[in-house]
Amino acid sequence: MLPTLTSEKALSRGLLDVLIRAGLIAVLVIFCFRIFYPFLNLMVWSLILAITLYPLQVRLRRGVLKKDGHAATLIVLVTFIIVLVPTWLLGNAMAASLERAIDIAKSGTFQIPPPAESVAAWPLVGKRLYEFWMQAATDLTGLVMKFAPQLKGVGVVLLGTVTSLGAGLLLFFVAVIVAGIFMAYGEAGHRSAVQIASRISGPENGPAITELCTATIRAVAQGVVGIAFIQMLLVGVAFVVMGVPAAGVLAFLVLLLGIMQLPATLITIPVIAFVIATEGVSAATIVFSIYVFVAGLADNVLKPLLLGRGVDVPMPVVLIGALGGMVTGGVIGLFIGPVALAVGYQLFWRWVEDQPKAEVTQEQKQS
Repeated sequence: MLPTLTSEKALSRGLLDVLIRAGLIAVLVIFCFRIFYPFLNLMVWSLILAITLYPLQVRLRRGVLKKDGHAATLIVLVTFIIVLVPTWLLGNAMAASLERAIDIAKSGTFQIPPPAESVAAWPLVGKRLYEFWMQAATDLTGLVMKFAPQLKGVGVVLLGTVTSLGAGLLLFFVAVIVAGIFMAYGEAGHRSAVQIASRISGPENGPAITELCTATIRAVAQGVVGIAFIQMLLVGVAFVVMGVPAAGVLAFLVLLLGIMQLPATLITIPVIAFVIATEGVSAATIVFSIYVFVAGLADNVLKPLLLGRGVDVPMPVVLIGALGGMVTGGVIGLFIGPVALAVGYQLFWRWVEDQPKAEVTQEQKQS
């Protein structure tokens, strides 16, 4: 009886020790996470940029630059130039447009031209649009006073959007610098990633999962940004040829919408309506409208072709992960979503296929 009580006491003491250690480890993990949390978005962005740009560094290292640090520094500087120049041009254009609008408002000479009679004949929205446009042309002050609360709310939203864009741009620049540091130690980082994945999922799955995550992030980055850039070029050229006001700004907005996985038709359809209303219906405006409308939908064709390239996962899995991640986690979720879904998909099918041979043979005989 005494040995039994002693063994039970030793067992309970061992269980208590395990619980205490687990509790202390949990407290340590939570404390470390709270310290690291303010830098979480920065580190995730840096990791995504480093993984996406690392193949370019490998090419530079094999060519002109022989050291990882020099290649990473060059990539960071070129990225800064590529992002800063369009941002500076866009900011100047928006500032000039705002200054011109303020001057026109102060002079009191601003006047909206009345709509054409054909606008009223447009299906569904023609009559209401004609009345609204006519009131804006004859009594703009009264129309502004009528919608003053809504305009105030829109102004607050726009101000918040501009502020968030500025903060996001600053975060991006810092992330590029940190990504350059990651790329300078790319080989050591890859070995560490393989070790972590192997420790979590086993030595047989670690390297494959690491390569899958890397390929998925690069595929999403190249697919999303590449598709948005192609769409910006297709739409922007048409805007410039047609002489649409602020064509460059509108094309840049198409790029931003593409990166955020929003439809470019939010820009193209209002521009088509503006061109038809101001230029009238002609062969040129019809061709312009058809081309811009189709170009605004080009991402629906390009995504299945580009988004899943280089990934050993079906394209719908990557596409669903990108869209679902964007809805749940914003722009960062656009990358985390497909990675998580692709890894889960691969692990699920490995579990399904990992069956004893005897059971598989028996099932085949029964079938």
